[in-house]
Amino acid sequence: MDDMLIDYSRAQFALTAIYHFLFVPLTLGLSFIVAIMETIYVKTNKEKYKKMTKFWMGLFAINFAIGVATGIIMEFEFGTNWANYSWFVGDIFGAPLAIEGILAFFLESTFFAVMFFGWNKVSKGFHLLSTWLVAIGSNLSALWILIANGWMQYPVGMKFNIDTVRNEMANFADVALSPVAVSKFLHTVGSGYVIASLFVLGISSWYLLKGRNIAFAKSSMLIAASFGLIVSIFLSVTGDESAHQVALKQPVKLAAMEGLYEGKKEAGIVAFGLLNSNKKVDNNKDTFSSYFEIPYALSFLAYHDILAYVPGLKDLVYGNEKYNIESAEDKIKKGKIAVNAFKDYKDYKSKNLDQKANNAKFVFETYEDYFGYGYLDNPKDILPPIALTFYSFHIMVSLGIWFILLFVVVLFLLLKKDIAKQKFWLYASLYSIPLGYIAAEAGWIVAEVGRQPWAIQDLMPVKIAATNISSVNVQITFWLFAVLFTSLLIAEIKIMTKQINIGPNGGY
Repeated sequence: MDDMLIDYSRAQFALTAIYHFLFVPLTLGLSFIVAIMETIYVKTNKEKYKKMTKFWMGLFAINFAIGVATGIIMEFEFGTNWANYSWFVGDIFGAPLAIEGILAFFLESTFFAVMFFGWNKVSKGFHLLSTWLVAIGSNLSALWILIANGWMQYPVGMKFNIDTVRNEMANFADVALSPVAVSKFLHTVGSGYVIASLFVLGISSWYLLKGRNIAFAKSSMLIAASFGLIVSIFLSVTGDESAHQVALKQPVKLAAMEGLYEGKKEAGIVAFGLLNSNKKVDNNKDTFSSYFEIPYALSFLAYHDILAYVPGLKDLVYGNEKYNIESAEDKIKKGKIAVNAFKDYKDYKSKNLDQKANNAKFVFETYEDYFGYGYLDNPKDILPPIALTFYSFHIMVSLGIWFILLFVVVLFLLLKKDIAKQKFWLYASLYSIPLGYIAAEAGWIVAEVGRQPWAIQDLMPVKIAATNISSVNVQITFWLFAVLFTSLLIAEIKIMTKQINIGPNGGY
């Protein structure tokens, strides 16, 4: 298949996913913050909390509407750009996406109308219930989408049908309750909650810097900082479990995340490091030009054992008999046996040579676990872009630490001092809004780029998953989508900034 076609298909999907995830996390987190604010209003019956709820709800609605558009386009791309993928695993991958559309999306969409237009038309209790159901529905949508993505990272619960060349669902519970899917869901929604907390914190800080809506801003900041601190700590816990699952299921990704070329026991985490651009898996140059390492931490993070051996990229490419690590070369050889046996089976079946077909099927089933490797040619093909994965991971972790510090300091200033006079921390809160998005996008780069070359881990390479269409068509739609999504983003920012400038109705 044309390399340009593959590159542009990947670029188009990445473009859509990146833009989509600019809208999704704010929806996930702001829905809960709004629900918390309305709960306080219903409990206290204080009008200021109603005004607070309606203001942040308006910003939520703007973001929700634009986020839906990019999400629908992204799902369509599985059929247009990734038809081979959809054919090969559509029976499994399509199930959680269908549930997301039928159950979660309709739930949030139905009660969204009541939440947004139902003030003074329904009782306080029912309106509050609708707001919570929108929040729950939004997060249920994320659950099913992340179950689908988690399955791509760790494919389970299916059986390959050699006659139809399709993977078929064997156990739905294995797919839905996969430890990779569960940890991915918890960590991803946690990042959304942090982004929403930073969003409310930053905009409230802007009001204080302008000397406007002081009481409103301080009350909003207190809720956002409290929620943000709790979910930031939760995010660090889910991040630990997510890294543990990566170590168990995607060791190449883990090694890339840490720039670990040589496997080692009692491995440390590189807290800060500059990669040597001349370092390759097949040379002995230094990995880092400079770095700072926390001893034992990587072994503990990966396997919850400070003495554990963590495989490096060299182990995973060339193998390591001492630690029973199979080389990529051996996997590729076995994979090519599986691919050839599959082709022989189809050929013999077409000629009604049943005995030979059964023999070929037996060979295929023997090496079926290596089938995806049969489409790779070089052992080093299993390596993702090391530098991009490494730096993205460390940016994400560093920003996560900063967010915890920020929430702690803001809470202290709100409770013990007059935060309106703390210009540094107000500006820090304001400028941390984009940092939240950078951290979330960096996390997705680790998840998706770190998985390369696989569309489905160890099962289907990206180059096999793409639709065989003209690369020109994909290039045209790539640039059309780039213009469209950028326009949507600009429109959202303009609408949001206009609403923020107007401020909460009636101000207080």
